[in-house]
Amino acid sequence: MPNQQKPCKHLEKVCNKLNEYEQYRKFIIYKDKVLAMGNDSLEKTVAIALSLCFICAILVSFSAVALKPLQIYNKDLDMKKNILDVAGLLEEGMDIDKAFADKIEAKVVDLETGDYIENIDANAYDQRKAAKDPAQSVAIPKDKDIAHIRVKAKLAKVFLVKEGGALKSVILPVSGYGLWSTLYGFLSLDPDGQTVQSINFYDQAETPGLGGEVVNPNWRALWKGKKVYAVTDQPSQEKGLIAEADVGEPALSLIKGTVDTSKPGSEYQVDGLAGATLTSTGVTNLIRYWMSTEGFSKYLSKVRANQGAKS
Repeated sequence: MPNQQKPCKHLEKVCNKLNEYEQYRKFIIYKDKVLAMGNDSLEKTVAIALSLCFICAILVSFSAVALKPLQIYNKDLDMKKNILDVAGLLEEGMDIDKAFADKIEAKVVDLETGDYIENIDANAYDQRKAAKDPAQSVAIPKDKDIAHIRVKAKLAKVFLVKEGGALKSVILPVSGYGLWSTLYGFLSLDPDGQTVQSINFYDQAETPGLGGEVVNPNWRALWKGKKVYAVTDQPSQEKGLIAEADVGEPALSLIKGTVDTSKPGSEYQVDGLAGATLTSTGVTNLIRYWMSTEGFSKYLSKVRANQGAKS
């Protein structure tokens, strides 16, 4: 019984405190007046309806605030899951947080120089949020904005997969406009900064069954082993969606139809999405943008140099 009395005493103290305020006393008087009215009273109907709306608004606001930490955690967990997936490390039933902490290292890169920025907490840095901050972003010239994203963060967040101290994967954030939406994803490369391991789009709103097939595991599997940068001049590909690429420039692209692996240049081609030409073009453009000097080209050059690989 003592446990039941304590809440009552606390409630009594709250009510006594509220009674010290004139507006609260007026509210109690008006409440009693409204409740004494007949059920057919317009004033009573309106007052009760407004009271219910007010109470619901408070409950919704409280829920949003109370659940925000959980929402942030789940969003962070989903991001880690997608990074582990594109790195080929995701296993069913695994502890996502532990696996990410053990196998993935986040770094912040200055896109202008390609150097790591060591005085920033990479785990706390939010590149998408930074892109919306004029102080942390830069406008992209129209003639270079082939991905149609208009602005980019000055610093990018990349992820490294290491095993026994050796670099196994470089995971880069990529984004660009498709048909209906901006696609956000990750591109995983070998340490040579040239060979694709996987691609994964974690945020997109393209047409299901058409452009939405960017998340189809079968289509994603086609990217493995493809090459990013041209080692010889690449002319406009037959049925291709890109212009020619000079040596050292990004040449990877989606084509219309199926790639003929017997033809030269097929290592730079991925099957286009059937019935989704604009989404396919968007994917090509975002890859070519982020792999150019506007994106990660300078950084990848330094990664290759540090690994002792030839550019």
